[in-house]
Amino acid sequence: MSVETVIVEPQPGGGLTPNVRGALWMLASALGFTVMTTLIKFLGDDYPAALQTFYRQAAGFAVLLPLILRQRRAAYATTRPGILFFRSAAGTLAMILSFYAFQKMPLADANALSFTRTLWLVPLAAFVVREKIGPLRIGAAVVGFLGVLLMIRPGAGGEFAVGGPALAMLAASFLFALTITGMKVMTRDHSPSVLLVWAMTLGLIFSIPGAVLTWRWPEPVDLALLCAMGVIGTITQACYIKGMQIGDAAAMAPIDYVRLVFTAAAGFLLFHEIPTAWTVAGAGIVVASTLFITWREHQLARAARSAARRAG
Repeated sequence: MSVETVIVEPQPGGGLTPNVRGALWMLASALGFTVMTTLIKFLGDDYPAALQTFYRQAAGFAVLLPLILRQRRAAYATTRPGILFFRSAAGTLAMILSFYAFQKMPLADANALSFTRTLWLVPLAAFVVREKIGPLRIGAAVVGFLGVLLMIRPGAGGEFAVGGPALAMLAASFLFALTITGMKVMTRDHSPSVLLVWAMTLGLIFSIPGAVLTWRWPEPVDLALLCAMGVIGTITQACYIKGMQIGDAAAMAPIDYVRLVFTAAAGFLLFHEIPTAWTVAGAGIVVASTLFITWREHQLARAARSAARRAG
């Protein structure tokens, strides 16, 4: 079973616009993400984050194995293995940290903090990719991080106390932003399938040490759930990529925030978690900031394309 067979694109003759079809893929991604994080939390008492990451990567590699066997050397064709190694190492560590946060925090809180990866992309784009960042995007990122401070603020005492799980999710978001920045560099001369194959292969290898240190043999039911978590995670990623590919990026980005609603509902129904007022307020600020950054980048990209057409 490959990504191509897992996801079958709707036929264009159905009368749906690209943005509507893209939105359906994004909703499928949000639903898959919610199921995956629910399984992470449900299994978290018995299977540490490092071990869950190993099963996630192993299942993802199994999904891609038919593609690897069919393309063979072409599946790993690259001229810059160093960046791919760095991306995979950062991505594996980020996955372990995020799984830990989802296990220890309310699902809505952890999910809201995970959206800070868009905020981290602003300084990384300036320092790594050398993009010119204007005052509007800088201001939006600063406001977004103020929203983060609201979310991690404790109760009535009024003092700020950042716990380990919240720090883990913020660090994971930064590392995920690093991998996205690296992907922007690599997609200039690498296909998405090559990047995905390298990420899954190296991610599996890099997750082995943590799995060995925390190893325990799963019960048959738990093994099935761990494998399902990994497969769902891979399908979720593929649905997200497909949605962004089909629809307009500025239109698709807001739909991704449906994850906040889905995970809050799952946390309430399954784990009796109720988001605090600080979480709701902070998440609202983060969402607004990241949506503005996405819209601003879309506007700048469209202006650049128009200028290029006029110059041509």
